[in-house]
Amino acid sequence: MGVIFKPVITEKMTAKGEKLNQYGFIVDKKANKLQIKGEVEELYGIEVLSVNTMNYSGKRKSRNTKSGVISGKTNAFKKAIITIGEGESIDFFSNI
Repeated sequence: MGVIFKPVITEKMTAKGEKLNQYGFIVDKKANKLQIKGEVEELYGIEVLSVNTMNYSGKRKSRNTKSGVISGKTNAFKKAIITIGEGESIDFFSNI
């Protein structure tokens, strides 16, 4: 498997895709912008104008249960926002 793990499909990212031609992906933490750009162009056959990346750290979570307090941590991940050319689009639901 490459550097792209899965697309981010939320209301906010769907709106950005329709208005600004921007799409989000969860990517490998060690991937750089050139690797991400190359893989998106190869997978979807489109021209990528820019790539913005952001690292999210894991957050501590705890909850109270009958047996006491259970604490843990969410996973850390890296997200990439891809801007594509005018008139192009990515259809994530075409193969369902």
